Amino acid sequence: MSNRDIIVIGGSAGATAPLKQILAGLPRELPAAIFIVLHIPAQGIGILSTVAAAAGRLPVHQAVDGMTFERGHVYLAAPDYHLLLSGTHIQLGRGPRENMVRPAIDALFRSAAVHHGPRVIGIVLSGLLSDGAAGLHAIKRCGGMALIQDPADAISPEMPQRALGATIADLCVPAARLGDVLSDLAQEAPGTALPVAPDIRLEVEIAAGERIGAESLTKIADPAALTCPSCGGVLSLLKGGKPMRFRCQVGHAYTADALAKEQEGEVDEALRVALRIIEERAELVQRMADDGRRSGRPAVAEMYDLRAAEYREYADMIRRVVLQSFDPAIRPRET
Repeated sequence: MSNRDIIVIGGSAGATAPLKQILAGLPRELPAAIFIVLHIPAQGIGILSTVAAAAGRLPVHQAVDGMTFERGHVYLAAPDYHLLLSGTHIQLGRGPRENMVRPAIDALFRSAAVHHGPRVIGIVLSGLLSDGAAGLHAIKRCGGMALIQDPADAISPEMPQRALGATIADLCVPAARLGDVLSDLAQEAPGTALPVAPDIRLEVEIAAGERIGAESLTKIADPAALTCPSCGGVLSLLKGGKPMRFRCQVGHAYTADALAKEQEGEVDEALRVALRIIEERAELVQRMADDGRRSGRPAVAEMYDLRAAEYREYADMIRRVVLQSFDPAIRPRET
């Protein structure tokens, strides 16, 4: 085909409004197919009907495995499946989650890059964390174009900011301008096709559900002294990844900020478990002290009183850490 006929769009928190603006500005005769991944529970809030209403005269479909896609049509990711492109067909992948989500924006973007190279236009909209950044970089590596919603225009600017940090954007503008820009870009001839790097191809296979294995992983990543929050396996740092990313042998993938977010929850839970155990210990020792007093053993009672006071100090220290470690602005009340 002689134009940029593959448009892939990804967004998360705050992406619905800019997506509506983009779709509303597209003509019925758009010579490109559009594929969308939103980190929103599609079955829960009627996102398909929302997108269909915004798309105006462009037909909107929920993606189905094996479906042939057409120009001038919009395809929305199905819940709990990676939306992947394979030639002229859609493939739904049940590979591991990336950045805690499936469908993942990165998976769609990479598959488009592998199969359609310079014909692809990738767009990252408002959202939290950094899904989409690595995929947009893959599109650029394969000769496609990278468009990013201006972070100042986004309700949640993290995803646009991470995308800007991961690749050289061809355009970074408010969402209101993206629809008109897309109409023009889709008419243009694609650039030169670039070789598809083995690491991009391998990650598309992982998203499709192919077995990864330790041997394959070592070709694209080096083991790190970190544990996968999803399965407890060893994480490996992807070589030359933009942004910094990790995968385990099962295939779960995390950007550094997504991994840190998951670790926060684990640390918080561990501290609260420790707090409960120490407070229970203090309660038990205090009861032992009271029993010693009732039994006429003052020395034993004094020893257990001291231990109870010590455990309470430990509990207070952990409580302060729980309150302050994730939000330094919170100040625990002095006792």
